[in-house]
Amino acid sequence: MNLTGLLLQLLNGLADASALFLVAAGLSLIFGVTRIVNFAHGSFYMLGVYLACTLTAWLGGSALGYWAALPLAALAVGGLGAAIEILVLRRIYHAPELFQLLATFALVLIIGDAALALWGPADLFAARAPGLGGAVEILGRRFPQYDLLLIALGPLVLGLLWLLLMRTRWGRLLRAAAENRSMLAALGVNQAWLFTSAFALGAFLAGLGGAMAAPRTPATLGLDLEIIASAFVVVVVGGLGSVPGAFLAALLICLAKAVFVYAGQTQIGPWTFNLSKLTLVAEFAVMAVVLVLRPWGLLGKPPEPAGAAAAVARPLAPASRRVRLAYGALLLALLALPLATAAWPYLTVLFTEILIAALFAASLHFLIGPAGMTSFGHAAWFGLGAYGAALLLKLAALPMEAALLAGPLAAALGALLFGWFCVRLSGVYLAMLTLAVAQILWALVYQWDSVTGGSNGLIGLWPSDWLSSGLAYYYASLALCAAGIAWLRRLVFSPLGYALRGARDSALRAQAIGIDVQRVQWAGFTAAAMAAGLAGSLYAFSKGSIAPDVLGVGRSVDGLVMVLLGGVQALAGPLAGAAAYTWLQDTAARLTEYWHAVLGLAVLALVMARPDGLAGIARRNPAGAP
Repeated sequence: MNLTGLLLQLLNGLADASALFLVAAGLSLIFGVTRIVNFAHGSFYMLGVYLACTLTAWLGGSALGYWAALPLAALAVGGLGAAIEILVLRRIYHAPELFQLLATFALVLIIGDAALALWGPADLFAARAPGLGGAVEILGRRFPQYDLLLIALGPLVLGLLWLLLMRTRWGRLLRAAAENRSMLAALGVNQAWLFTSAFALGAFLAGLGGAMAAPRTPATLGLDLEIIASAFVVVVVGGLGSVPGAFLAALLICLAKAVFVYAGQTQIGPWTFNLSKLTLVAEFAVMAVVLVLRPWGLLGKPPEPAGAAAAVARPLAPASRRVRLAYGALLLALLALPLATAAWPYLTVLFTEILIAALFAASLHFLIGPAGMTSFGHAAWFGLGAYGAALLLKLAALPMEAALLAGPLAAALGALLFGWFCVRLSGVYLAMLTLAVAQILWALVYQWDSVTGGSNGLIGLWPSDWLSSGLAYYYASLALCAAGIAWLRRLVFSPLGYALRGARDSALRAQAIGIDVQRVQWAGFTAAAMAAGLAGSLYAFSKGSIAPDVLGVGRSVDGLVMVLLGGVQALAGPLAGAAAYTWLQDTAARLTEYWHAVLGLAVLALVMARPDGLAGIARRNPAGAP
């Protein structure tokens, strides 16, 4: 065994861990104080990288100018974070947590297009750090000097944060806010100032992480979503709100990646495994194991037993006669749509996409709303349905119709397997475990070239001859999506649906009357996955090809946006949200290069004006709401 090579890989892992810790520490601090799951935190990191590239180019003529540019970039990001907290987040602290998440996702879209407008689509590279551009010799191997600085920076920042939180009045107030915000307000503490300062510090740390990564990481527009997934994993593995836990988790994850890179090709009996490929899922595999064994993270605190029922959502009621007539009118309009738009065939294609999106959003709404289980990885079941149908067509040579209908069974089987672990968690921990499952499945599909086609995906997934026209496939999609949505709605008012809502509102009371909460949630989880799998199966044959992005984080986020945009507390919400989001996305993409920002501004305006979503605008009588 080459111990020198292993040592160098571990040193690389320590450097990566320090950079990742800076981002995760800021995210943990923000969540601990404000309780906001801040999707925009990755955007702060990305801005730190871009600003470091720009400022080092302007000021980097001397060593003093270069080293001043990095903290200046972080300070600029911290100032932006404070402005965002004051102008946006402060207005929605009393909105449901998921709508706060939706607002931060809108900020991701806006900041991403702002970066595109300011710096363009090309990657940017920062100059090497003066005085640290070379390498030192360690055991006969050369190791970058700059990476040694990063290794030292992580523990230094951890120590400074510990002193700040434990030895200052401001730190004590932050810890008190994390424990009991109501009591802190009763003592007369200015929480607005406290939240703004905490958010600014968290954004500063993310910007500092990006600025320090700039000499070794190119600035690119995809950095925001790439880093936020890793930062979420670190925060959850370490324990929500625990800065030392985030440091320990960053070390654990990055060192695990380093070991996999070092292992490379490994021979076990007659089989050869390329363990270096496991770096794609190392962090998510670590998170899955930790959450199954210790659901509150390495240094997190176990949740307090709930002694009373949680805040109960507005009761869902069967549709009134007026609502049923409205659904009937909508169905008739969709049946007549191709006849009315014969001169514009593209509308048929667009509405096929809307129907598939509506079924996907309805399946996620069933999980989040009636079942009370938040998922950040619902694309796993959409993708399993798509790949299940495609592989049954390609490898098993099933007829297209049989493959289309059997695809959802692949999603259901996957949900039966992984759902058994997922339903043992709740809240953010459940959401992050579903994200881990989705990323593990994504990596499997991405790397299994001989079966899934790897990064190239699968092509030639066309419908049978009688469904080959856009009109025929539209009607088939309409029939299957309407049937899937109707089935989900029927489940809501079935014994399973009532048991799920009882478990959502108070698990202790549900258990007291004899409901097996985990088994009921497992059944609901599988039902939602099957409906999402049907949407994925329809998607595969509508596009004629699929790629691993059908299981990606972006697809899961799109589903969340549709549900929250429409409104969680109405069964019609995901349908309205899917239609509005898909239509707006398509329209904005054809009108401007910066369509993400247009979409983000529209979503942000809706969240701030109507936290109950699009369905809340149309709702007049709660008892008869759809």
